[in-house]
Amino acid sequence: MELQLWRTTLEPYALAVDELVVKMNHIKNEFEFAGEYSPIETVSGRVKRISSILEKAQRKNIELDDVEKKLDDIAGVRIICRFVEDIDKVVEILRKRSDMVIVQEKDYIRKRKPSGYRSYHLIIDYTVESLHGPKPLRAEIQVRTLAMNFWSTVEHSLQYKYKGNMPEHVKEKLLTSAEAIVVLDEEMSVVRKEILAAQNYYVHKTQLVSNILANIENLYKIANKREVLKIQEEFLSIYREDNIKKMEHFGKELDIVAESYRAQRIQ
Repeated sequence: MELQLWRTTLEPYALAVDELVVKMNHIKNEFEFAGEYSPIETVSGRVKRISSILEKAQRKNIELDDVEKKLDDIAGVRIICRFVEDIDKVVEILRKRSDMVIVQEKDYIRKRKPSGYRSYHLIIDYTVESLHGPKPLRAEIQVRTLAMNFWSTVEHSLQYKYKGNMPEHVKEKLLTSAEAIVVLDEEMSVVRKEILAAQNYYVHKTQLVSNILANIENLYKIANKREVLKIQEEFLSIYREDNIKKMEHFGKELDIVAESYRAQRIQ
């Protein structure tokens, strides 16, 4: 990699990051559109800075011409999950994709690093379409929980500050906090069912209300206004009760009313 051409060299990696972030977010949206819990909470990506590339190449004794072949993380995507259990779900989804090939997996969750670092890494082969044709490249996808990401962000900042010479007392504090993060993830897993049940209830209620309001709006255009206002008042009364069963029953009856008006308009 010629230094004067590093922008040109890194451009396909920027494209790969953009594409992968969009695709991972689309997976999240698909779950949410289907009314299901998404194992993906947030997605972000970055292309390694040239200074970081040079520093890593020097540390690993990699010639500049071999950087693209020997560095797997020039392009990086990070997927954040709420729960540890979600990580396996995300990894399984990625294994089934046809637009990437997983060439290596590193499980730092079940076998964390001595520093306390925990995350799941996948090295993938990915191809982007550039101005000059297909460009195959390597990228790294990290999958971790919110808690793991918080710890990792702090640890990375300290490593940068001390440049590999972190004082022992700071290392000890990091290890202690890493243990606390493990406990936090475990505790969150215990209440996972309750959290998901609450979230599913909220999603179901939101969709139900949205469908009812859409029907009321459509009826307002074609039905008797007084009748529609009466329906609206009945809905608001049920909504204030926060009784999901009554709301479901009301929604089904309203569907029948709406369908009857549509049938009348077709005749």
